[in-house]
Amino acid sequence: MKIIAIGRNYAEHAKELNNPVPDQPVIFLKPDTALLKDNKPFYIPEFSSDIHYELELVLKICKEGKHISEKFAHKYYEELGLGIDFTARDIQTAHKTKGLPWELAKAFDHSAAVSDFIPKTQFEDIYKLQFELKVNNSIRQKGNTANLLFSFEKILAFVSQYITLKKGDLIFTGTPAGVGKVNQGDKLEAWLEGQQLLDFDIK
Repeated sequence: MKIIAIGRNYAEHAKELNNPVPDQPVIFLKPDTALLKDNKPFYIPEFSSDIHYELELVLKICKEGKHISEKFAHKYYEELGLGIDFTARDIQTAHKTKGLPWELAKAFDHSAAVSDFIPKTQFEDIYKLQFELKVNNSIRQKGNTANLLFSFEKILAFVSQYITLKKGDLIFTGTPAGVGKVNQGDKLEAWLEGQQLLDFDIK
């Protein structure tokens, strides 16, 4: 499996990092070694002093697809979950300044915390989903899929023109505004439509 992540998919987050709002999806990849499951703790790596949380809604691909038409893209995912795209912001900033790729800042071990997944049929409208992140019981991020710049279907159609999607692949669909630094001892909790899906510690 692979993890495909979408950058700058909420306008307010693009603005908070002084990035332009994109006119097509911005993508980057994380390897399977980035996965952090079952609410296991996240250990801050020694190579960064500025690890940020980025809460995202995550799609799980249910069948193989290539050159997917946008009108059929809804058939390629059946479950939704939440994830944290951990980012070494100091490394990312340095690499962006030099025009270098982001992988060292985004693809390191356990940089993709992922919850259990819920059938999308449980939700009345997947484009009105509210999700939020608390750090030490204080709300830091609140997002709603109504504010996505690129819909799930647009993302799948775009990505599949370049990269074949396979069953089990995960799509991180972008983070809303409010990203920030994590510190040892922090507790992260995240909810999707009032259901808690993430609850783990930073060490």
